[in-house]
Amino acid sequence: MNSQTSRADDEFTVGASRECTVIADVTRTQIVQFAGASGDYSPLHTDEPRALGAGYPSVMAHGMLAMGAAERLLAEWVGRERLMRYRVRFVSPVWPGDSLYAIVTVLDVRGNPQSSYVDLDVRTINQHGVTVLSGSATARI
Repeated sequence: MNSQTSRADDEFTVGASRECTVIADVTRTQIVQFAGASGDYSPLHTDEPRALGAGYPSVMAHGMLAMGAAERLLAEWVGRERLMRYRVRFVSPVWPGDSLYAIVTVLDVRGNPQSSYVDLDVRTINQHGVTVLSGSATARI
């Protein structure tokens, strides 16, 4: 969905939500590719023996990988160019093999006829229902 697409006013009512799978299966390849794109080559993301030695079960995905994946749902619903603010907290690690599901819920709709905004709750859970990311966003509608 882009900014040219018309949206019904009732699409953004308090409690309305959208959800989707944003990564069906986090792979080591995705993690390494993200390391290359971000420049973050921390051994906890790229070196299995070092991650195991630090007490982790495997390398972990970058938090920003999960954040970027969740942003896809925001972009599809409100339009990337309308996104004014997006903040998250990384709650639990994301491991290779995890599936990530983003859930975005309308918390508030505010403004006036010239400029309206929607405040959103953003959450990403893994296949076990564990929250890996929580946050908020504001978009112009």
